[in-house]
Amino acid sequence: MLYRVEGIVIRSMDYGEGNKIITLCTENTGKIGVLVRGAKKVKSRHAALTQLFTLGEYVFFRSGTGLGTLNAGEITESHYRLRGDLYMAAYASYACELLDRILHDEETGSFWFQQLKACLVALEEGKDPGIILNVYEMKILQTAGYAPELYTCISCELSRNDEELLISPQLGGVLCRQCRHLDPQAMKVSPRGLKMLRVFARLDLRQLGNITVREETKAELKLVMRAFIDLQLGVKLKSRNFLDQMDKYEI
Repeated sequence: MLYRVEGIVIRSMDYGEGNKIITLCTENTGKIGVLVRGAKKVKSRHAALTQLFTLGEYVFFRSGTGLGTLNAGEITESHYRLRGDLYMAAYASYACELLDRILHDEETGSFWFQQLKACLVALEEGKDPGIILNVYEMKILQTAGYAPELYTCISCELSRNDEELLISPQLGGVLCRQCRHLDPQAMKVSPRGLKMLRVFARLDLRQLGNITVREETKAELKLVMRAFIDLQLGVKLKSRNFLDQMDKYEI
């Protein structure tokens, strides 16, 4: 059967001497693997279609539920500026790898697709990459069914003053000090940090403007969102290790 889809390349790997297999996040068909014959050859007309972060229209043949085989394609947005900047490529790679690990094959992916698309555009526009990824991580958690509770204590379900709340990534939300014994590892969070987390929960990356956040608050948000990803999703990502190395050596 012949398929025509709009997709973003979230993974690309060599296959054999001259071929590549790409993984597409599509708007209406979920996550799909496609074999691109001859993509590694110098004069291949399909090579550009296999580049990470590429948004395009892909036409492929597939029998059953296995790999498709690319027939034709047209690039809508190459995002070459992301690939050409080591720093931005690292952030974009993290966004793609996170989605690849969470989204199952054939799972309906319209919202996932739109958020990744908006994430890549925001990165290319030069918006704060740390904040972009924090919002993106929040969207991933929400869509995967792990949206954190950020307003009332997840144990006693009472509203408390923000100064009295802690964050428990393990339990999935805020915890008041009276219930702290339920998670001794609960993290302190400033009222400003908690406010930003609530903003992230309401935001859609497609409407993301320029957000200015203090450096100490950004550091706090990074730790909190990382803990949620680790404890709620339980994924280990190579791209995040590289981001950590960049932070360490200030590449």
